[in-house]
Order: sequence, then structure tokens, then C-alpha cells
Amino acid sequence: MLAANYHTHTIRCKHAYGTEREYIEAAISEGFKILGFSDHTPQPYPEGFRSGIRMDMSELYDYTDTLVKLRDEYKDEIQILIGYEVEYTEKYFETLIKELKKYPLDYIIQGQHYVEDEVDGFYSGSLTDSEERLKAYVDFTIEGMNTGLFTYLAHPDLINFTGDDDIYRLHMSRLVRAAVDLNIPLEINVYGFVDHRWYPCDRFFRMAAEYHPKFVIGCDAHTPEIIRQPEHIKGFEDFLIRNGIKCGDNIIDIRSLE
Repeated sequence: MLAANYHTHTIRCKHAYGTEREYIEAAISEGFKILGFSDHTPQPYPEGFRSGIRMDMSELYDYTDTLVKLRDEYKDEIQILIGYEVEYTEKYFETLIKELKKYPLDYIIQGQHYVEDEVDGFYSGSLTDSEERLKAYVDFTIEGMNTGLFTYLAHPDLINFTGDDDIYRLHMSRLVRAAVDLNIPLEINVYGFVDHRWYPCDRFFRMAAEYHPKFVIGCDAHTPEIIRQPEHIKGFEDFLIRNGIKCGDNIIDIRSLE
């Protein structure tokens, strides 16, 4: 039984469903002791650009205010943490962190969906056999990890590289070694597994386990039903076993943004 899940979304990201209360009730019913909300962070993008996959900057107050009230309401049943899944972008990162710190905030996780950013970069999950794109994903992800602010790296194998295994290992092993050096856990993504996506994949985690990084299981819940214990997800425990992954109670150290 896992004690914690740190990866939970809300309807503000425009592609999740259900109320915060429904996610909390699902976590309690599954036996979780800690539930972290980490919705897709807004970004201080140029005026006129509006993301279709994340909340707007104007929603920061409502997001935190809602979770603070629910945290207090459920304090005797479950610990609620307030976080974000942050897209590291060099040109927006400093401004974003300053804004996030104005509100109650426990942690951030890194989710590198775009390189270098959503406005004029490429989506990491697009099919590609380009070594240049693979290298760029790894380089940019490591750059974000080196800020020292991220509690863990979400879906590290999001890059959808279809090329040679040796090239994949050459670059992705650099990401794993950086995670080890920086003591940053790598996430095994439940939502991707349940949705039969290209991640989490054996190619990455079989290789990653050789370097003995820390691992964390993240539900990446976009619906309350995704908040489940591993034994309640068909095939998930087999995935962990064949790739040599152990997560224990799934409780990890929360990094301060100070």
C-alpha cells in the first residue's frame, strides 16, 4: 500500500475532470495518507498567447484558496499538499517562481512537455527519430533539474523517441545519472500506464534501474478514478517487478522553494 500520491490535477488545466473533493475522497477510499495536488502550472506567456493545457495566471488564487480550505476540512483524514507540475522554461521560470511564492505552496514537480517552451518549441511526446530532439529534451530537462527546486521528475520517459536503442541509451542515461547525482526521484506514471500510452516504458526503466535512482509512483490523476493503489491496476505491479523498481511507501522528501 502506498501512503502518498503527489501528482493530481484539477479542472483548471482544461483536460481534467472532477472536483477537488472527489479526488480527495478517492484517495481516502484507496488508503492514501498524503495527497498532493500538482496541477499544470500557469505560465507568464506573452500577451495574446493562451495555453489550452494549463490554468491561467489569474486562477492561482482560486486554486490555492480552494485547496487551503479543503486541507483544513480534511486534516483529520488525510494530509493535503499544494503543488504544481511546472514546465521548466528558461525565459519564464524566474518570473513564474516569484509569482507562485506569493501563495501557499508546498512543492513543485518537473514535467517537461515542451522543449524549450509551449510558445515556440516542440512537444516532447510527438513521435520522433531525431537524435537532435532527444538530446535537446535531455539537456533541457537536466537544466531544469539543476535549479534544485523540483521535488521529482514526472514521466521522465515522455520523450517519444523511436530511433536506435543505443542512441536512446546514450542520452537518456545522462538524465538518469543527473537524477542520481541531484537526488531527484524519477516518476513511474500511472495515468500513462492505464491509458496505454508510450510511457512508462520498459526501455527506459530497465535501463534506469541499473543506476539505482530513487523512484516514485505518480498517479497523474486527471480523473478521480486514476487515484488507485498499484495492486488495483492490472499489470502495474508486474511492470514494477520486471524492471526492478521498488518504491516502498512512496513518501519522498519535499524540496523547499526557498
